[in-house]
Amino acid sequence: MISIELSTEILEACPSLHVLAVACQVRNTESDERLWHEILREEELVRASGRLEDVNKWAPIQATRQAYKRLGKDPNRYRPSAEALRRRIFRELPLYKIDTLVDVINLVSIHSGYSIGGFDADKIAGSTLCLGVGREGEPYRGIGRGDLNIAGLPVYRDEIGGIGTPTSDEERTKIGLETTSLLMIVNGYSGLDGLLEAGRYAVDLLRRYVSADNVEAELICREKRSKIIL
Repeated sequence: MISIELSTEILEACPSLHVLAVACQVRNTESDERLWHEILREEELVRASGRLEDVNKWAPIQATRQAYKRLGKDPNRYRPSAEALRRRIFRELPLYKIDTLVDVINLVSIHSGYSIGGFDADKIAGSTLCLGVGREGEPYRGIGRGDLNIAGLPVYRDEIGGIGTPTSDEERTKIGLETTSLLMIVNGYSGLDGLLEAGRYAVDLLRRYVSADNVEAELICREKRSKIIL
């Protein structure tokens, strides 16, 4: 598994941060109708559980927004992806169908409130990712967004540059139908509570819909890192 490092600047701003990394082999496909039935059921549960104006008060989303503010980013202009997905649901806007693997990751994000990085691990340069803070003028092409100003955003970097923020992942390492090696990173700015449950939910979906195999998982925080079984 690719090693995840947490920079001092992130840990000083976000001391409760826990990161769950999951790596596995997958067989991706075009969007799966069985999965979309699950997504539609989740949409119904979301609409029944609250209101649009309360989306940003849910602990995982609220904590991610607070991290943005501490790092100098406006979370209303650069919404975390989990918040953006839930807002689409409350506004009765259709979710995007991408492919089965991306759709699974989006479902986990909607269900759990965590903004999740999903990467083709074979496209990552080097053996380590470091979570730091975006800099002014740092080049970054968000998936489907074009050039994105990531200054003040938490950003995972490989040997070449940034590949993931809670707002959008980068084009260079995006998942496609050809993806066979997945790295999924669940970012718990609200701490450990609920994180492992989200991981188990994700692994169950990955096994059922993209035949996930050789699953490895690691939990990383300020104090330690540990291999875990989900």
